[in-house]
Amino acid sequence: MTLKVLRRRLSSIALVALTSMSVGALALPEDARASRIENPIAVFNGLDKITGRIIDFDVYIGETVQFGALQVTPRVCYTRPPTEAAKTTAFIEVDEVTLNNEVQRIFTGWMFAANPGVHAVEHGVYDIWLVDCKKYSDVPPPEGYSGPPVADAPEYDPLAGDDFESTGEIPLPPVHPYR
Repeated sequence: MTLKVLRRRLSSIALVALTSMSVGALALPEDARASRIENPIAVFNGLDKITGRIIDFDVYIGETVQFGALQVTPRVCYTRPPTEAAKTTAFIEVDEVTLNNEVQRIFTGWMFAANPGVHAVEHGVYDIWLVDCKKYSDVPPPEGYSGPPVADAPEYDPLAGDDFESTGEIPLPPVHPYR
């Protein structure tokens, strides 16, 4: 076999392989793509740089909560199912209330919980970053809330069982007499 014939055969095999790969990529079913879950509550951490305190707070979608001089309003908060790789994202609007009592928008955009150092609001006195999204909260929804449905908080840990009572102690395994 000559070198020219061998090149033609290899190029035709490569063309068939590339064509089948591209057709397979286009024909992915809807279920094969990562789905996202819309959550009613965004969980944030806020840092007060004057006192050095970090505070975590829950905010319902569409609700505005004030942290220091900043007003935080999440518009959507997405997570993935537990079977997928974690990816928590939220679209956030942050306003600053100035000393003249004027409201000035300082941030509008997406925050990613996986990279809080990159996707956080850094203010002169306050920092805010997304921690998580969740389905329920100890804080009741605001009056007139019309966002995604809020789930009831679980009453107990289903993995611990019905008769579990925590003593705060970690049980030690029994000592084997022949060791």
